[in-house]
Amino acid sequence: MELFLYEGKDEEKVLNKALEDLSLTKDEILYKKETKKGGLFKSTTYKYTIVKMEEITEYVKTVLEDILTGMNLNVKYETSIRNKQINIKMFSDNNAILIGKNGQTLSALTLLTKQAVFNQVGVFPYINLDVENYKDKQIMHLERLARNIAKEVRETKTPVTMENMNSYERRIVHNALNDFKGIKTESEGEEPNRCVVVKPKND
Repeated sequence: MELFLYEGKDEEKVLNKALEDLSLTKDEILYKKETKKGGLFKSTTYKYTIVKMEEITEYVKTVLEDILTGMNLNVKYETSIRNKQINIKMFSDNNAILIGKNGQTLSALTLLTKQAVFNQVGVFPYINLDVENYKDKQIMHLERLARNIAKEVRETKTPVTMENMNSYERRIVHNALNDFKGIKTESEGEEPNRCVVVKPKND
């Protein structure tokens, strides 16, 4: 990945200059901003380290290929970038290994690729890895489960603690029940044993 460095006294002008030079929009870059406070009679300096999202996507694919080749997996990729999130869908002749038990391998690959980019740029990117339509099915399952639990909680007025989930899964549950009348959700516990508790809401 090629890193572009820009520095100046005006925060907005520095970033706009970078976008103009690179002919890109803000959604097409990932950047790290460093602020150096000026001393007496000296103004603050802003330093931007910028990398193109397209190059990050290719770098992530390279990281994945290195890992998955070592697992003797032949994988094809579909990539897209939307709202500053890198989406990579993987297709293999052994999707079960790619996904892992309860999606653990897929989650581990996501963490590894995020860390790899951070090591290069100093910023964690938004990366969404999927295997065919595994996450779509996962979302549907979690949303259905969350709604069923919410109905039970609303009827019994008794909180229900769901099983431990990662942050991605918890966010799905929170979003699914965000507008569910008479219900509120809270995340409790410490990683990796953090879970969602569905509670009755006293209006």
